[in-house]
Amino acid sequence: MKTMTLVGMGLVTSALLMSGCATESFVHGQTDPLGDRMGKLEARVGTLETKLAATEAKLNQVEAADKGDRAGIQDAKDTANRALEMAKSAEAEARDARGDAHKGAVAAETADKAAKEAEKAAKKAEKIFRLEQKK
Repeated sequence: MKTMTLVGMGLVTSALLMSGCATESFVHGQTDPLGDRMGKLEARVGTLETKLAATEAKLNQVEAADKGDRAGIQDAKDTANRALEMAKSAEAEARDARGDAHKGAVAAETADKAAKEAEKAAKKAEKIFRLEQKK
């Protein structure tokens, strides 16, 4: 009985070992399609990484240009604000000059009137002097 048990155990062990072992061609048949798929996926990932790097480079260029544009826009705004302040100052000075010119015109008119009155007074005084001389 002991021999029979040993033979039975040997047969069971052999059956288990044979059914659990795969042949090399079977393994290659199962893994080769997976390897092909992996190769294709790796190629696609490589292409996407290249495109991503190119896109990032373009983005960096756009961001750099944007910073330059923003700086230029800010400079233009600053220049426009300075020009506006200068224009306001010039306008105020023009108003002051217009007021001074008006005051000057009024003063000239007053001086002209005073000169005419002085001329009349001088003529009157001359007439009076002549009349006094005749007497």
